[in-house]
Amino acid sequence: MNWIYLLLAGLFEVCWAVGLKYSHGFTRLWPSVFTAGTMALSVFLLALSVKTLPMGTAYAIWTGIGAVGTVIAGIILFHDSASLPRILCLVLILSGIVGLKLLSK
Repeated sequence: MNWIYLLLAGLFEVCWAVGLKYSHGFTRLWPSVFTAGTMALSVFLLALSVKTLPMGTAYAIWTGIGAVGTVIAGIILFHDSASLPRILCLVLILSGIVGLKLLSK
């Protein structure tokens, strides 16, 4: 169950990162409320996951999911570059996430 909490925490991290863009520096009310809420939920779920998962592993995976998901969201929603070097970097991050998961107890 803790791995599910961690996955959800990472997905909510993507949500708040995207929410930051829509909040325009916290100058728009509802996107700002969404951002703050998803931030809190992301950290709460991370806290639940580290009850039994190794803290360093959980944190690295949480930030990795957030980083990869945010880049993908940026490509889809904001037409950020999807160049080959950027995609290769995402593959490196994903391989690190998978490696940490496979090497965890």
